[in-house]
Amino acid sequence: MSYGQGGPQSQWDPWKPHSQQPWSSSSGQTPDWAALAEASEARNKRRRVLFIGGGALATLGVAAAVAVAVVSANDSTQASNEPTSQLPSTADIPSASATAPSFAPTSAPAPLDPKDFISSVKKDTAPLAPGILFPGTQLTMGETVYKKGTTADTKDCASAAQGTLPKVLTSNDCTRLMRVTYTRDGVAVTVGVAVFDTEAQASRAKGQADTKSIVKALPGKGVKNFCDGAVCRSTTNSYGRYAYFTIAGFTNGKDVTDKDTAVFSTGDDLAEFTFRQIRRRGEAQASAAATG
Repeated sequence: MSYGQGGPQSQWDPWKPHSQQPWSSSSGQTPDWAALAEASEARNKRRRVLFIGGGALATLGVAAAVAVAVVSANDSTQASNEPTSQLPSTADIPSASATAPSFAPTSAPAPLDPKDFISSVKKDTAPLAPGILFPGTQLTMGETVYKKGTTADTKDCASAAQGTLPKVLTSNDCTRLMRVTYTRDGVAVTVGVAVFDTEAQASRAKGQADTKSIVKALPGKGVKNFCDGAVCRSTTNSYGRYAYFTIAGFTNGKDVTDKDTAVFSTGDDLAEFTFRQIRRRGEAQASAAATG
């Protein structure tokens, strides 16, 4: 093939080595610069295609790895969800009754009744005295304050009673009679607490007492004789093995009438306080027995 002027010219092949190109520096021919530029652009495009293709392959590789991981996870899940045929039989599983602890049936003891401790001399063993039942120098009931007077204590119950009361106390075997007096605004009241061995005796004494069954008024400590020949108001009651009586009247010897509400309220207050003190005595002994 002739490479002379006018003959067919060989084309520049960008993929051939430099020694195989149709021209060389020794041939004296001028290279086709336009062809060289096109060849360079073709090479760059091919490199970009290869680079993009390589990235796609890398992405496919990551997706394949994720797929393998998902398949592996599914395999482990299937392994944990074994069919029930592979679980132990019912006979091999411990029953609840075999492992549950058993306890003997228990029940809380019944609470102690405070009244039981003041209904019999056998249980009512706490110290007893007028100063214990009626402590302090005064008594407050609501907004009313009563000043405490003198006290008395005797085993001869009939000697501290009058009217039909001595016979009632004696027939029911009264063992002790304690008295205390309180005053307020010209009104005085004496409370007498008769002690028996049993609740039945005290209850019977209460039932046998009548309007003439009166405890003797107790003067002293600045309180003159009262309810000595004058009309006074009296009450009778019982709780546990105790029967208690009140007599209230004016310190100036005036007779009490139905209109003298101050005398009635004074007697009622002292009767209520006496009941509370006897009940507290039972509560204290019941509490001590429960904790002891």
